[in-house]
Amino acid sequence: MNASPPAIDRLAGRRVALWGWGREGQAAHAALRELPHGPQALTLFCTPAEEAQARAAGGPGLAVETGVTAERLAAFDLVVKSPGISAYRPELLEAQARGTRFVGGTALWFAARPDARTICVTGTKGKSTTSALLAHLLRAGGLRTALAGNIGMPLLELLHGQAQAWVLELSSFQTGDVAASGVRPEVAVVTNVFPEHLDWHGSEARYVDDKLALLTRARPQRAVLNAADPRLAGLELPDSRVSWFNCESGWHLRGRAIHRGDEAVLDAGDLPLPGRHNRENLCAALAAIEAFDLDPVPLATQAGSFMPLPHRLQPLGQRDGIAWVNDSISTTPAASLAALEVYRDARVAILLGGHDRGLDWSGFAESIASAPPHAVVTMGANGPRIHALLEPVAARTGMRLAAASDLPGAVETARGLLAGGIGERGSAGEGGVVLMSPGAPSFGPYRDYTWRGRHFAELAGFNPDAITAIPGLGIA
Repeated sequence: MNASPPAIDRLAGRRVALWGWGREGQAAHAALRELPHGPQALTLFCTPAEEAQARAAGGPGLAVETGVTAERLAAFDLVVKSPGISAYRPELLEAQARGTRFVGGTALWFAARPDARTICVTGTKGKSTTSALLAHLLRAGGLRTALAGNIGMPLLELLHGQAQAWVLELSSFQTGDVAASGVRPEVAVVTNVFPEHLDWHGSEARYVDDKLALLTRARPQRAVLNAADPRLAGLELPDSRVSWFNCESGWHLRGRAIHRGDEAVLDAGDLPLPGRHNRENLCAALAAIEAFDLDPVPLATQAGSFMPLPHRLQPLGQRDGIAWVNDSISTTPAASLAALEVYRDARVAILLGGHDRGLDWSGFAESIASAPPHAVVTMGANGPRIHALLEPVAARTGMRLAAASDLPGAVETARGLLAGGIGERGSAGEGGVVLMSPGAPSFGPYRDYTWRGRHFAELAGFNPDAITAIPGLGIA
């Protein structure tokens, strides 16, 4: 991204375009249209599949084009692009070199709301749960709190909203936008950093640099970091006051108990947060509240009334003696390993695979070799590559290994592998658990991980509409 964008209310007379017509693009269109000093004309670059809907919804003031070239992009002063469009596409870089400024809706929101008290949360995994926990606890403490961003509500949909605290989940596609806005967040939280979205960023090094832009380029007033993450532990942030979690001097987990330093604050064993990683997300949220100049101790018990987010180790229920768990948010091998750890005592058939981003699965294969699940079913574009890596593990351990071309086939295969089984200690169903934790994105067959999760629920015999709502979005 370029240097600071113009304020969103100072675009009169500028040549402005939108790139992308998903929810983010539509939110940007609505925000720009309602400004008294907004651009007089707008051009939208979208896909052919989006064209008809965009023309109908955009009205006569929106020119719609489906061909994106460097030449066309260079004709504009400012292009507001959707997060899913890589900042490293050749036509974008060429137009940028010719003077076009590219920003996202996140940058425009920050530029328009410089006085908002913000807690920005990012990380390869755990950012959604941490953000939702933060909003839940702050509201329990009586603060009017906004929950928005990558979690499911574009910031520009809340452009004129009023809140005492803004909890904003940011993906690696959006962290640079905060830096580009020129506005320093009050608090920035980073849960962890390991390779993901390499197709968007182009390399692991670039992904890490973009993810950490929230710290290194946005220069938050306070940074809350995971001391157990080696990439974070080595950072030097001279412009930020840093607090750590997952260390003995800060908020951390000892067995079942959440501690602040040596003080035991809360027994986490009965919280609706399955797995150690989710309880560490609670430590991150409590550390962020402290960095926000509030006392988190009296709020910690409110985690017991937290409603877990959909598609994140989400128990759907039982069918035919089998428990079904939807972990569609899992898009890295590390996330799949964390899911298996939660169900380590169960008779599990895990579904692995999806869009191939070139991530290395050898560490996953090595990790499960000592405690393999009952069965693995591979699927999707990278399914054959994962399958080949796991064949030696299956041969050595007796783990059952099967392949399917798609999710429906994987569900039926897993059901067959568990049929007639007897549950073991910790299993949620008599026949075991079908765990969809694919460790890969859903691109190709599905619009995003939510649609993959919905399809999984339907295939398992559950109502997809009943499992997809994200509680707490917006301002409350």
